[in-house]
Amino acid sequence: MSLKSSNKVETNRYELVIEIDGAAFMNAVNAVYKRQVKNITIPGFRKGKAPRAIIEKEYGEGVFYEDALKDLYPQAIEDAAKEAGLELVRDNIDLDVEKADKEGVVLKAVVTVEPELAIDNYKGIAVKPMSLEITDEDVDADIKKVLQRNSRLVTVEDRAAEKDDIVVIDFKGLLDGEPFDGGTAENYSLTLGSGAFIPGFEDAVIGHKTGEEFTIDVTFPEDYQVDELKGKPVQFEIKLHEIKTHELPEFDDEFVKDVSEFDTVDAYKADVKEKLAKSRVEEADSDKERQVAEKLEALLEAEIPEAMFNNQVDSIVDEFAMNLRSQGIDLETYMQYTGLTVDKLRETYYDRAVSQVKVRLALKKIAELEGIKATDEDVENKYNELAEAYKVDVNRVKAAFSAKDIASDIEAARAMDLVKENTVNEE
Repeated sequence: MSLKSSNKVETNRYELVIEIDGAAFMNAVNAVYKRQVKNITIPGFRKGKAPRAIIEKEYGEGVFYEDALKDLYPQAIEDAAKEAGLELVRDNIDLDVEKADKEGVVLKAVVTVEPELAIDNYKGIAVKPMSLEITDEDVDADIKKVLQRNSRLVTVEDRAAEKDDIVVIDFKGLLDGEPFDGGTAENYSLTLGSGAFIPGFEDAVIGHKTGEEFTIDVTFPEDYQVDELKGKPVQFEIKLHEIKTHELPEFDDEFVKDVSEFDTVDAYKADVKEKLAKSRVEEADSDKERQVAEKLEALLEAEIPEAMFNNQVDSIVDEFAMNLRSQGIDLETYMQYTGLTVDKLRETYYDRAVSQVKVRLALKKIAELEGIKATDEDVENKYNELAEAYKVDVNRVKAAFSAKDIASDIEAARAMDLVKENTVNEE
């Protein structure tokens, strides 16, 4: 393969003229013949035994050319782009075969490439630092979570329902005085303040006692998933059967011994504070990275091809589908349950994809400007790290992730570290 020319035809689109020599093309033609001959019958020859020359005489000299070109052109385009110093983007390729015969092939391909990038002022980005102080209130809040996990549900009969109570209710929703689909249930357990129901519903139940029957007025949100109910005022007839609350255990030395390796409340609290401090440092670093990413997205100057955003949406949806499969459900079933379509799901993730692409490109440019390069040793160490994390053989990891992608990840991470190290705190 040789690159004859490379010319920019529009923003992020280049025309590559590629030549493949006759020997390489004939080798590809012969490989196609060997694959397909077993399915070809020629009079006078047993099926699958006809010589290539006889088949070409019967069906035409170029009978295997199209499939041979399909085998050759992807690698030819990739090699040509590399020779031209272009980074290809997965997108539609406008392919034109100008010549294909025993002497060789001349291809003309119009491809999408990564954009030209510019970024400045990435050092000295201002961020709002998160406080690392761990207060007694933070420790008490964490301990309360442990107490709640070890609590027991008890029925309340001497007071009205309060936030965080669990109420057992019957309800019937009415739109213009008529019941609507999905608006009726019996003996439904609802945690007040959980936000499980539409705004206003749970607040309206608070203050009522066991045995009460009452009607509440609420309005469905404008973005509700059921079109007939969007923004509509409705009434719910409710009967409150039972109020339950979590009864917390006593927080004392005996409780501490039951739930931890410590013997006293003081020792347990000290450990909680230490763990919260470590977690807060990690949380603060993540928050700084989030702020930096937002600023980098705004600083990047580039005309990014739409295909890059769509490709990133593909990756997010694929990852989402993989996570669903790990939980025993496929994407199609999930969409049936939720009423989502593929287009709606992709629309949901589009903005996230745009941000991820922009930040990734910004970090790529910063790595280039700062001379950040991943070595072969860096890549090999990352492969081993991933193999250890996934508990699989390193060769399986290498088959799943290209060295180029691994190197790109390493360089992006180091570029992000550099930018974070050079931030300044907002006053």
